[in-house]
Amino acid sequence: MRQQLSRSAGRRVGRTFGVAGIGLALILGAPVAAASKTPAHPLGSAAVDTARMLSADQEPGTWMASGRTYSEQRFSPLTGINKANVSKLGLAWFGDIDTERGQESTPVVVDGVLYITTAWSMVKAYDAASGKKLWDYDPKIDRALGQVACCDVVNRGIAAWQGKIFLGALDGRLIALNGKTGKVEWSVQTTDPKQPYTITQVPRIVKGMVVIGNAGAEYTCRGYVSAYDANSGKMKWRFYTVPAAPGDPTNTPLLEKAAKSWHGEFWKYGGGATAWDTILYDPKTDLVYFGTGNGLSWSQDIRSPGGGDNLFVSSVIAVHAATGKYAWHFQEVPGDEWDYDVTNPLMTADLKIKGQVRHVLMQAPKTGFFYVWDAKTGKLISADKFAPANWASKIDLKTGRPVENPDARYNETKAAIVQPAPLGAHNWHPMAYSPKTGLVYIPVTESSTGFQSAVAKDFQVKDRVYNTGTVSFSDKITSLYGQPGALPRGNIKSYLEAYDPVAQKEVWRAPDKDYGAHGAMVTAGDLVFSGDWSGRFSAYDARTGAKLWSASVQADVVAAPSTYTIAGVQYVALLVGARGLPPGQPRTSESSANNSRLVVFKLGGTAELPSKPMAGGTVAVRRLDPPLLTGTNEQVIDGQGAYGRYCAGCHGQGGVADKSIPDLRYSSALKSLSEWNAIVVEGSRKDKGMVSFKSVLADGQAEAIFHFIISQANKDKASEQAARR
Repeated sequence: MRQQLSRSAGRRVGRTFGVAGIGLALILGAPVAAASKTPAHPLGSAAVDTARMLSADQEPGTWMASGRTYSEQRFSPLTGINKANVSKLGLAWFGDIDTERGQESTPVVVDGVLYITTAWSMVKAYDAASGKKLWDYDPKIDRALGQVACCDVVNRGIAAWQGKIFLGALDGRLIALNGKTGKVEWSVQTTDPKQPYTITQVPRIVKGMVVIGNAGAEYTCRGYVSAYDANSGKMKWRFYTVPAAPGDPTNTPLLEKAAKSWHGEFWKYGGGATAWDTILYDPKTDLVYFGTGNGLSWSQDIRSPGGGDNLFVSSVIAVHAATGKYAWHFQEVPGDEWDYDVTNPLMTADLKIKGQVRHVLMQAPKTGFFYVWDAKTGKLISADKFAPANWASKIDLKTGRPVENPDARYNETKAAIVQPAPLGAHNWHPMAYSPKTGLVYIPVTESSTGFQSAVAKDFQVKDRVYNTGTVSFSDKITSLYGQPGALPRGNIKSYLEAYDPVAQKEVWRAPDKDYGAHGAMVTAGDLVFSGDWSGRFSAYDARTGAKLWSASVQADVVAAPSTYTIAGVQYVALLVGARGLPPGQPRTSESSANNSRLVVFKLGGTAELPSKPMAGGTVAVRRLDPPLLTGTNEQVIDGQGAYGRYCAGCHGQGGVADKSIPDLRYSSALKSLSEWNAIVVEGSRKDKGMVSFKSVLADGQAEAIFHFIISQANKDKASEQAARR
């Protein structure tokens, strides 16, 4: 719901430029770069400033920020590649990446250099035309930090500003690098290293400040967003998203008021509500917007006995750019207990609604409802479902509150099946908006899961492990899934959806062969570009959804692409790779087992990816082949509970991973308890990010988890065999 706790209003500064201002070249479909007024900056200058960002459409061949412009629409005015010639797109060059795990950053291209980040917060710079690597930077993240990186050791990109490249590192550092050399110019620790905070998001540059949040709301963290001087690294302001203990000096009058929406000693758990992904600056309102995540713990029985809205959990918050002072907020999920973070991408746009042009803020969050707000005031304009959701029937436009399904709430004795599941209908994966078509292009996933509270009196907060206060497997949950007409459990399907934000309706969808979300980009050539989990990178007609071109990239794709021009030639760049490989795809990279690569395309490109399988390549279809279960029923039950708390956050509920982390049901370590213990207890794979859990597991719990996974693998093997009969 929207609440105006302050009447402070933002002021309008600067102006934006429409597509019509690009000139005759765009109208005729010629390469736009010929008409743009690109400043002559030396290679690697990274000479981005406010004036240049405000006039980004006058440099259509440059991709100066992760979302290209302040609006974060991920729309390119380029038309050199279009529906008439996209079939001629070919590989221009590629660069193998020397890290595995998930690759999630969008290439930023400015002053002739293409910048990306990779897993483990590494930064790489390439000559954008030739693909020659110019420099590497490795922040040397302690691999033990992988234990508290809830959703893989990923990084989503850099920000460029006045010669510097800014990185938010996994260990909480904000680092400024020289754009030409990659040398560190300054570094500041933005988090308490004693707490399990991490950073995976893209820093945003706002009025000469670097704005950054953090993650950790499943552990013991309290959310906040900070702004640092881009020249010196000095902190300018900080906004906490939830209250601390009574009397804490960080409790502003705003937070003291918010504390009235909580119950119990919630601060003992940390509070949560971390702002771990989207941050957007709007020059028209001079406001900074960000979304917050789940409360800590997920279960309200534990977090806030007696309920309450728990401000500012699962909310969009607007603050004044210069000071970080509160302007307005909108809580999408009051008292959220389904992990419905609303940290998902935000974008601004000018939409014609009921005959009037409105400057709006838009979001397609995990919840399945597409929100449109007045960007200045936060007043809700519309909110309808863009994907299936059973937790609420609709959003009351007068109050802004969801009309909840009472069966979606759960407690110690009551279970619930909820759709979408915690990964959401739309997670962090970038969406795109075309002012030409008026459509938003959203990567959608459909899924469901079961929820039940842990027993409150037995719950204890533990350091550096999940403290969600929930169980996802229980007799009651199993019973609900067994009822006639119950939703399928887990992942159901995924697709790229074109959505009309004014009419609030789906226009077209492009189904995925293999389940998994993937970022999008749209161009003035009426093309939508997106990869998939089948190892393909494709271009779709932005108006109809017809697939016009596709190429193998030999890897799972989760990141969004960008596009740019060099010497009048348009390129499309994409970083590929996630844990695992597409079905049937062998390993072809010497550098990474998951074929992590930067791939760059152009019309008439003739380069080719390696085709020779490397040692350790993945077989076409994996078959479950676990050993027979030798553990007792008691061990399996104990292992299920321990797995849910200590392992499920990375390895997936019930042992079923989404490929961002290894699926333990297929692990060779299931053949040997001693090998299993060497990994889980002794930390034999610490260098890979799998640290020892000896300090948090009780005696016998590692073995209990071992037997639980074997049990699950055998059950799933039986189901697979039955399905093949």
